[in-house]
Amino acid sequence: MAFISAADGTRLYWHEWGEGAPILFLSSLGLASQMWQYQMVAFAERGFRCICFDRRGHGRSDQPRHGYDCDTLANDVATLIEDLDLSGLTLVGHSMASGEIVRYLSRHGDSRVARVILLGSTTPMLRQAEDNPNGMPAAQRDALWAQWKRDYPRWVAENTAPFFVPETSPALMGWLSNLLQQIPLPVALACNRAMVDEDFRREMREIELPVLLIHGDRDRSAPLEITARAAARLLPNCRLIVYEGAPHGLIYTHTERLHEDMLKFIAETEQTR
Repeated sequence: MAFISAADGTRLYWHEWGEGAPILFLSSLGLASQMWQYQMVAFAERGFRCICFDRRGHGRSDQPRHGYDCDTLANDVATLIEDLDLSGLTLVGHSMASGEIVRYLSRHGDSRVARVILLGSTTPMLRQAEDNPNGMPAAQRDALWAQWKRDYPRWVAENTAPFFVPETSPALMGWLSNLLQQIPLPVALACNRAMVDEDFRREMREIELPVLLIHGDRDRSAPLEITARAAARLLPNCRLIVYEGAPHGLIYTHTERLHEDMLKFIAETEQTR
């Protein structure tokens, strides 16, 4: 197994598959790098070097007591990219990882990155504020955390089906539900606080890289209007594709279309750089 060491000594697990131009896949809250196994196979077969790593507190990485703020998580991403000496990189993030990518770019620059793909993005800002009236109210956020503290497995079970579509096999839903229940509760809470409370709007206005946003109009976890549509208005060089009927788990429910859209975007932006 391969590990790198973060600035505070936390060991972070990573692995790769395939050869060619690098793609770094960054995972959702609560999910380790296993979540990307279908993408790693598909893109490796298309001639890419596919890289994943387990966010601190997730999977086979260490579970330190601290470091679940957005700055530290972005620094962990930078450590991996620098240690592997990646360049011409395609950064792909699902859900919470969209914020890690934005913060990585604002803290560490874009010299190693060619393009960004955000899937089911939670940026630019989830919490409600005077200038973000449609965001999540504090009472709703607190109620979610209270539910997690009482019975996190029950919450996972009740929210698995909306992550998918009715045609999804029970086996696939069960596999993902099992992955989600492996995260320690303190880590899940700390990461959710970071994701919900952060404001990425200013940073997103400064991203000059080409960005592809792919989002479902049936995404209950990250409602389209306050996430991807709002992000598209901020990003200077952005393309938004909305999948009709797609949920938050569109990487499993709309896999073939998703892969083709991602490959097309990579090819088109390669021609313009």
